[in-house]
Amino acid sequence: MGFRHSLSALAVLAGLTGPAAADGLAGAYLAARSAAISGNHEQAAFYFDRALAMDPGNAFLISNAIFANASLARWERAAEIAAALPADAEGQELAELVRFVRHVALDELAEAEAMIAAGDGPGPLADDLALAWLTFGQGDMTGAVETFEAMASERGLEELSALHLALARAAVGDFEAAHEILSGETGVQITSTERVIRAHAQIMVQLGLRGEALDLLDSYTQRVPDPGLLALQAEIGSGAETPYDFVTTAQDGVAEVFFTVAQLLSGDRNRTLPLLMAQAARGIDPTHTDAALLAAELMAEEGQPELAATTLSSVGEDDPNYIEAQMGRATALEEMGHVDEAVATLAALVEARPDLASLQAAYGDILRRTERFEEAIAAYTEVLDLVDSDLPRYWFIYYARAISYHQIDEWPPAEADFRRALELNPEQPNVLNYLGYSLVEQRRDYDEALDMIQRAVAARPESGYIVDSLGWVYYRLGRFEDAVAPMERAVELEPNDWILNDHLGDVYWMVGRYREAEFQWERALSFDPDDEAEAERIRRKLEVGLDVVLEEEGDVGPLVEE
Repeated sequence: MGFRHSLSALAVLAGLTGPAAADGLAGAYLAARSAAISGNHEQAAFYFDRALAMDPGNAFLISNAIFANASLARWERAAEIAAALPADAEGQELAELVRFVRHVALDELAEAEAMIAAGDGPGPLADDLALAWLTFGQGDMTGAVETFEAMASERGLEELSALHLALARAAVGDFEAAHEILSGETGVQITSTERVIRAHAQIMVQLGLRGEALDLLDSYTQRVPDPGLLALQAEIGSGAETPYDFVTTAQDGVAEVFFTVAQLLSGDRNRTLPLLMAQAARGIDPTHTDAALLAAELMAEEGQPELAATTLSSVGEDDPNYIEAQMGRATALEEMGHVDEAVATLAALVEARPDLASLQAAYGDILRRTERFEEAIAAYTEVLDLVDSDLPRYWFIYYARAISYHQIDEWPPAEADFRRALELNPEQPNVLNYLGYSLVEQRRDYDEALDMIQRAVAARPESGYIVDSLGWVYYRLGRFEDAVAPMERAVELEPNDWILNDHLGDVYWMVGRYREAEFQWERALSFDPDDEAEAERIRRKLEVGLDVVLEEEGDVGPLVEE
């Protein structure tokens, strides 16, 4: 049975349904089980190895130890453990994957091919592609091409087979054929991913098409400013010799197969298989840092930023993906609570590469999140100085800079940036909501504010915070009955937010529903407001009522202009 058919078996392994083998194993087993359920493969591997030391023949422990080590790209250790798995035990598909990866990594291509022939390969999606590369690696280019072309006749596999055929052509120096395929001249359009663009640009250079390669890179990096491709663009533009080194061996090809499958599966809710596929690519080709980036992304999505950070740390400074890896590592560090280290990581990158707009933007974002607003403003300004700021995609930079200005009470430049963001993206709901709500709080331009927030709600009807803004602008306009429904809906969408509950209490009070108002204010206090002045204000409302609080504040109603 192929590995792709064994998702249910993997689910059993990941879910760890099974009893502890013996009382003496309880501590290690329970620790391993807890780690595996949470996705912490590092701890799971440690504790399953410990449990195996106490009970080396336990098939259940062996299977799960294989899984944990493979998930960490520790394929040599996984193979050692797999060798002890009894032939009749569950988990054979995973053990077969480990054996296959090790055969390819050790250049035992005939053995890997025999596994596919026996039905023990990596699965239907990968078997034929891998088989073609194994055939290629044994000197049979004709057989490899026949396998690729046979795949192309299967519906849905045309693009995959064409891509890998192009890479195989390039690997033997047939750059013209590879260029023809990647250009779509054979009738199959290949999606322009970062890796496809990288390979195609290198192939073009070998054909003397340096200008065309630069145009290809420029068209991609204008949309996706990938640091690695920008570095390749600079290298080619300088006239430096740029050899083709993308995929040159059968091992490289099979690693690319695993990475391709991992990418295709990465949108699945179950991240087990795509993670294993990405790590298999690394197990065969340790230099495949795109696979490391994908593995780290999947780990982060599993709630394991520590593992993500460790994986990203494996990308060296001389690698084209180093900057992207460090940016991802900074994100992981921030999620771990190591904010100062995350900021320092991005600061060092910015100092080394001040010309990268995407890096400046990431730096601005973390400074904004850590409330270093003046520094964030400077970073966002650098971004806008580096790019064509008239392009619609840079609305977010204006929006983020506007928020930063607003947070330091510099409203005129904030409003200018909000309005510029709307010029670039007129119906962007977050900008409409933020600007509209700010106008309401400043008690000005109510009609414009109401229009903005109504448009934002139309775009994001399930956002409690945006719906709250609609209720609040009705409140500020004195349209209390109109405010009730959207405010109730907002609290329904975000029931545990103290601000929304406080707002609903105010609206209830204004329509004479005093007991319900007090209930909402009590709820707001139960959620521990992070603003002590506002918490005290809520307590005062509970003591004397909203009317008295407004009078004490010198306010006589929602429409008072300030």
